[in-house]
Amino acid sequence: MASRSSEASGAGSTEAGAPLGELLDVGEFIRSQRERAEMSIRKLAELANVSNPYLSQIERGLRKPSADILQQVANALRISVESLYVRAGILPDLERSISTVPEAIDNDPDLAPEQKLALLNVYESFVSRST
Repeated sequence: MASRSSEASGAGSTEAGAPLGELLDVGEFIRSQRERAEMSIRKLAELANVSNPYLSQIERGLRKPSADILQQVANALRISVESLYVRAGILPDLERSISTVPEAIDNDPDLAPEQKLALLNVYESFVSRST
């Protein structure tokens, strides 16, 4: 029972042996990017070619996704795979370099959530017109 309560409080490790905090970081990041894209978990799972339950477990920090799965998720979300690799601990965190406009907007501490959403909507409108 002690391990269950430590997992619930964010401490401990998963069955893969990675610290739970690291997995939550990548899972929370995927969830935030999915929500930013206004995409359901089912839709993302379909686009990334993974099962809905598996993606849910990744988002909740219960599973450690492979580099291949992270690439599929990044492609489905239209974000850089490198950002997911850094979050998952696959690549070193070199000041968490920002490689896309949405990542730059999301990481700007001077913007309120409403401002971020407005900027992301404007950016998406420009990008969608050019494709």
